[in-house]
Amino acid sequence: MELTRRSLLAALGAGTAAALTGCAAGSDAGGSADGPAKGEISLLTPIYEGADGKQLLEGKILPAFRKKYPDVTVKVDYTTYQQLNEKITTALAGGLLPDVLMLGVGWVPPFAAKKVLAELPESLAAKYDYEDRVLEPSRYDGKLYALPTVMATRLVAYRKDHFAAAGIKKPPASLAELRAMAKELTKGDRMGMDPFSIDLRQCWETFLFANGGSLFSADGKKPTFTGRRGVEALQFFKDLTADGSADYARKTEADAGAATNLQLGKASMMMTGSGLWKQLTEQSPELIEKDLVGAFVLRGRRPAMLTGGTLVCQSARSRHAAAAQALVAHLAAPDNVLAAAKQRATVPGITALRSSSYVKGNKLVDFSVRNLGSACAEGGTPAWMEIREKIKPTLEPAVVGGTSAASAIAELGELAESAISRL
Repeated sequence: MELTRRSLLAALGAGTAAALTGCAAGSDAGGSADGPAKGEISLLTPIYEGADGKQLLEGKILPAFRKKYPDVTVKVDYTTYQQLNEKITTALAGGLLPDVLMLGVGWVPPFAAKKVLAELPESLAAKYDYEDRVLEPSRYDGKLYALPTVMATRLVAYRKDHFAAAGIKKPPASLAELRAMAKELTKGDRMGMDPFSIDLRQCWETFLFANGGSLFSADGKKPTFTGRRGVEALQFFKDLTADGSADYARKTEADAGAATNLQLGKASMMMTGSGLWKQLTEQSPELIEKDLVGAFVLRGRRPAMLTGGTLVCQSARSRHAAAAQALVAHLAAPDNVLAAAKQRATVPGITALRSSSYVKGNKLVDFSVRNLGSACAEGGTPAWMEIREKIKPTLEPAVVGGTSAASAIAELGELAESAISRL
């Protein structure tokens, strides 16, 4: 399928129309990965952020790559996840797609379907001993297009001291128990549950999966979240708010490093990620020293732990395919995955790293690794990039206003069907 202006916008979502003027995407033929690794290649990455990340990548990981492949040089382009999609879209329009791209979970089908990514040999998937659920988002149409680097999990952290004071002896085993506990734990200005201090899209997806729902049909051609289970997952937020157990206006910007409601004692339970442990270590070490923070996987009709993360891919347009593929394998190698996971306080997806001191020393990472059997990934359709951007603004009016959960889900369903119809 040729990349056209319309198909590119439809597949990749909020692309910049102006950048597509005179689109030359797909005009450069990719090279073969069979030859020697040599040449200058480029890497586009939304991770290795900040001075520490740059030092890790350019001071350790890339020098080791250069030692193994002295005829390859790597030019790094740092970006953020907020800018990544637009950056790739613009690069496609200009015919300057990087040789190696780091993408999010759910991003492979949209880009693989448009032949932006090169298929990788299956031997790479077998080389590093991945959990099946970890590797699943790297595939499209049964073929391997990416390798996992680090994963970001979404789980529920809770205050053990609040539970003990309320006489609660174990985490909730159902969504009904969770709501009842949240009501019981709500005291004064303390919320029983803070589900809103993570991205609303990711939060709703976790409740959807725990409620036994799914986002799309197996072939990615139909939204499946539009049924009762998707509505119930959104209604749960409205019910918590109506109970006084949760308050959207009091969410904290945890991903930006702000002290969380859980740390401050203003929430007894909170949706969060494994990065919270690093934040506790730096900002609230007394909570760790006194063993006051625990974690559990959200449980409804099934246990569910939303698992995102960063995948590394080879561009189908690379003129130095052998060098690009070698860099993909290098970035996904155990030593480099472990170093990146440490830098971001995220979860390594390679089974052999489970017993590492890093995993054992970060209790939320260790908890995530031990619960990968409950991992659920977002995405699942080539139209994901367009749909992904519409989930939060479409669902938010139901959480903060008078829009019913059924109406919001129906509207999102129509948007999803429209996006899929344009593929």
